[in-house]
Amino acid sequence: MSLKRSLVITMSLFMAMLLAACGSSTTTVSSSYGSNSTKAATTAPTTAPTSSSASAIVQTATATVKGQSKTILTDAQGKTLYYLTADTATKAACTGGCAQVWPPLLFTGSGAPTSSMPLSGKLTVQTDANGSQVEYNGHPLYTFSKDTAPGQTNGEGLFGKWFVCTPDLAVQNGESTNGGY
Repeated sequence: MSLKRSLVITMSLFMAMLLAACGSSTTTVSSSYGSNSTKAATTAPTTAPTSSSASAIVQTATATVKGQSKTILTDAQGKTLYYLTADTATKAACTGGCAQVWPPLLFTGSGAPTSSMPLSGKLTVQTDANGSQVEYNGHPLYTFSKDTAPGQTNGEGLFGKWFVCTPDLAVQNGESTNGGY
């Protein structure tokens, strides 16, 4: 009985922390990044990256997503990449505490970020509150701190806002998107 109660309490605390970290953010962009945001396909300020260097920072892999085998995008270490439906093509909604749970994929190289495989979409860099964040088809990319090994998709569908990024993700046109992969 005590073990069951401890598990319920632990899960409740985890969900409360996750909700707090992923709530809407009112963080403004620091003046060190200039205006609210700028698209950049060239060198950006150096920050601690999720993945780094001028080598391919986005890869593809096959993973099970909601019981189906899907081709997904991953970082250089094989961790699943996600997008947030609250993001727009010009602003990342996940910053501050949220970005600790959902680390942004950052770019420190020069030129444009690259993929190890040809992609149907476009990789770009968005300078925002997180730094030089990699985008795919205008969607800022993140990993999930609860994915501890390559191929895990534990963040899929969380809060109806977080979804696994696939190569066929539609282009973001400044509006938030709805739905998953």
